[in-house]
Amino acid sequence: MKFLPLWLCVTAVITKHSLADPLGIDVASYQGNVDWNTWKSKGVMFAYIKATEGTTYTNPYFSSQYTGATNTGLIRGGYHFAHPDSSTGATQASYFLKHGGGWSPDGITLPGALDIEYNPSGTECYGLSASSMVSWIKSFSAEYHASTTRYPVIYTTTNWWTTCTGNSATFASTNPLWLAHPGSSIGTLPAGWSYTTFWQYGTSDNTDLDEFNGDSAGLKRMALGS
Repeated sequence: MKFLPLWLCVTAVITKHSLADPLGIDVASYQGNVDWNTWKSKGVMFAYIKATEGTTYTNPYFSSQYTGATNTGLIRGGYHFAHPDSSTGATQASYFLKHGGGWSPDGITLPGALDIEYNPSGTECYGLSASSMVSWIKSFSAEYHASTTRYPVIYTTTNWWTTCTGNSATFASTNPLWLAHPGSSIGTLPAGWSYTTFWQYGTSDNTDLDEFNGDSAGLKRMALGS
């Protein structure tokens, strides 16, 4: 995830939310060598780690970050930063799967996440119409599901989703939602979803903070696919 100006102004205390809701973090190359033991001591139970972007980038720290999270006993998964203007959704899903984005029912691996949000280097919606963006996400999702039997988690903001997909409700019945909305309340959800599975609610020590909507047993079921 890229750090938006608003998000950089939000510093959250990691213990601010209900202890019943497992806490997590998401990291990328920006965080480098992560002190996983410190995060675990703060109550973190899961992590999403950036694996890929488009079809030309892999996170150089992915292996060490993923292994570190595993060795610390965290439930973890990979995420892919989408570039819908550079290749098809299926092509990017395949690239993601080949470079750390896979899933297995081992109880410690979360389904891969599609980070679909503001274009860091061009027009907000990557030059795609709302219908074309929905088709692109469908292509990514179908390819990921065909390979893993799981639908990818969709990470987005309500603002971007409304602007760039026309607030499509197409994925609400299949893809878990991971909503980015810093603050003390989650705000309005994109169309179709009645709840979010993950919530990115703030930052601490230049690291995004997340919360799972459920308890630790539910998080484990999420990883198992049950």
